Amino acid sequence: MTIQIILLLVIIGLAAGILSGLVGVGGGIIVVPALVFFLSFSQQQAQGTSLGLLLLPVGILAVFNYYRQGQIDFRVIGIMAVAFVIGGWLGSKWALSLSEITVKRIFAVILFYSAFKMMGWDAAVYRAIKNIFS
Repeated sequence: MTIQIILLLVIIGLAAGILSGLVGVGGGIIVVPALVFFLSFSQQQAQGTSLGLLLLPVGILAVFNYYRQGQIDFRVIGIMAVAFVIGGWLGSKWALSLSEITVKRIFAVILFYSAFKMMGWDAAVYRAIKNIFS
């Protein structure tokens, strides 16, 4: 594992932890898309890794299924778990210092962006804007 990949995993773990502490999201909203987009994980690898990171105690059977299919990298889980704990602490401190409406708005933007990106609409909007201004 290169230092660049380790740094990306730390950043993903911190971001997921911060957002988890801030607005109660992290795994499916941050970790899965980040692993797919930034580290070229397959959807199944990303989901299995997210489950291993977040649900191992309560989702042990689901993790076991992904593990049997070779879709989990425990080194990745270990690195992100440490960063996630730190990020969760930072995000919760931040959320508790913000107003409720601000936290709700952050949550809404994160959900909207994630859905927009996963549907592939970002590329369509980019092309439309480019055509308008060309």
